Amino acid sequence: MDTLDHVFLALNYSVVPAWLLLVFAPRWRGTERLVFSGLVPLLLGIAYTILLFGDHPGPQGSHFFTLDGVMRIFTTRQTVIACWVHYLIFDLFVGAWEVRDARRLGIPHLAVVPSLVLTLMFGPVGLLSWIAVRGVMRRRFSFVET
Repeated sequence: MDTLDHVFLALNYSVVPAWLLLVFAPRWRGTERLVFSGLVPLLLGIAYTILLFGDHPGPQGSHFFTLDGVMRIFTTRQTVIACWVHYLIFDLFVGAWEVRDARRLGIPHLAVVPSLVLTLMFGPVGLLSWIAVRGVMRRRFSFVET
């Protein structure tokens, strides 16, 4: 294994404790400080920035305007790790919101756990499942946070 393999493994597994806290200790003060505060996404964001902008010369011919251009983004190992960290950050952010949203709406924590697992594994599928669960449990599908 080379250095980038180690970086990938370290970053990939760095979110596991945060997800475990969301599932098993959502009301613990440590969860508030580590997960709900945004500390983990902030630290991962630093790693993301270093990986993405430190990949020299980086993916050649990449851009966001055509499918081929987007596919070229994923042609260097370092940029692929950065893109994976992008997923890790946003999925964790969404998972933390789901737990806070359930608490705010008075929905039992066990009702959000399946959506958390889906969010960890499949991002948007988990978010969609949470939106469905909260709609069914609240008997309305309003997205306004009050």
